[in-house]
Amino acid sequence: MNAVDSAPPEPIAESSLRQSAQVLSTSAVSALPETAPVLRRDEDGIASLTLNRPSARNALSMAMMEALLDALDAVDADRSVKVVVLAAEGPAFCAGHDLKELRAIGRNAEGLGAIFARCSQLMQRLQSIRQPVIAKVHAMATAAGCQLVATADLAIAAETARFATPGVNIGLFCSTPMVALTRNVGRKQAMEMLLTGEAIDAAAATRFGLINHAVPAAELDAAVTAMARRIASKSPLTLAIGKEAFYAQVERSTAAAYDYAAAVMTRNMLARDAQEGVGAFIDKREPTWTGC
Repeated sequence: MNAVDSAPPEPIAESSLRQSAQVLSTSAVSALPETAPVLRRDEDGIASLTLNRPSARNALSMAMMEALLDALDAVDADRSVKVVVLAAEGPAFCAGHDLKELRAIGRNAEGLGAIFARCSQLMQRLQSIRQPVIAKVHAMATAAGCQLVATADLAIAAETARFATPGVNIGLFCSTPMVALTRNVGRKQAMEMLLTGEAIDAAAATRFGLINHAVPAAELDAAVTAMARRIASKSPLTLAIGKEAFYAQVERSTAAAYDYAAAVMTRNMLARDAQEGVGAFIDKREPTWTGC
């Protein structure tokens, strides 16, 4: 792809970015039309959001990103949801940006800027919703797809899954995926992935810190469900406080992080769920969470 002008594009207005998206929610994915870009299924406090462009290897078109943003907004506002699982249909988890869409835009800096700005917003929204997000990676995750995995709070993958940031192979360095990648894996490992574009397997992804666990493909559903249920058994308020605090402190200096974390602990301890949890531990009983 030819380089665009070196000057960064002007910020894109929200009104010009936001498009309508079709996000459907039901207790059974099988009941959803296959054309929905994102499918949602809720069960026992766990919302599963499934990327559903299998013929395009779940490439992140603008419509797909809008649909996923809408889905994330919906689950964030849904107090019955304690954990989110991000999954995908078809032969790939996610192939990154839709290259056909990018090619159609051509050397239009505003149009390209809108795509990448929306992607950046999507990644940040994954980390700003109240609930922990678990990426369930059944197959290849490349470029912005690898970015999704790195951005999720947790990730469990099939042993057959692969991960890559291959933009360098087509003249388009994976600069935005690099942001999430370098916040998960070591610098040398990140640079190797970014500079060579070569895929790593799930075992290497586990060693690098890109994913939490690699399991046999036949055990992926069970492993993700078990993890989601363990997390969902905790106080939803405590999960929300902890997730927000994790990302707020991680980029601060050690001293500033401790100051911030001490204030969070104080606020957390004043919550009813913390009082209930401490009391239940002392009384040797199961806690009853109220989410406040």
